[in-house]
Amino acid sequence: MPKEALRYLQNAKEILSKTQIEDNRYADIKYVQEACGTAYFAILKAIDEYLINKGLTKKELPKSVDGYRDMLKKYLSIHNGKLSKEFEALYEELHIAGYYRGNLTHTDVVKAVFKSAKTFIDKIK
Repeated sequence: MPKEALRYLQNAKEILSKTQIEDNRYADIKYVQEACGTAYFAILKAIDEYLINKGLTKKELPKSVDGYRDMLKKYLSIHNGKLSKEFEALYEELHIAGYYRGNLTHTDVVKAVFKSAKTFIDKIK
């Protein structure tokens, strides 16, 4: 069970709770960006934990998004071919749109992406 990853995801939700909601949108994008970055990091932690449990050392863990893509294909696609597509979607939604560009403000959208992150983490066991 990816305990560390779930802890990061919980931290992301706590960060998100620091901003007020106005008209179903988060009022302060800073907290949304920070929360999305932390949720994305939770996904990476889940992959790291899985790879360590498969015998990789910390030095062998991926250092880039391309490295994570490669590791997903090499170690996880045999179990679930959809994981790579899910990772790509979460990368785009959490890291790019949410964290990097700050484009996610609607509460329903952010909550849906966080739910998808939790589902992804749960699949990596």
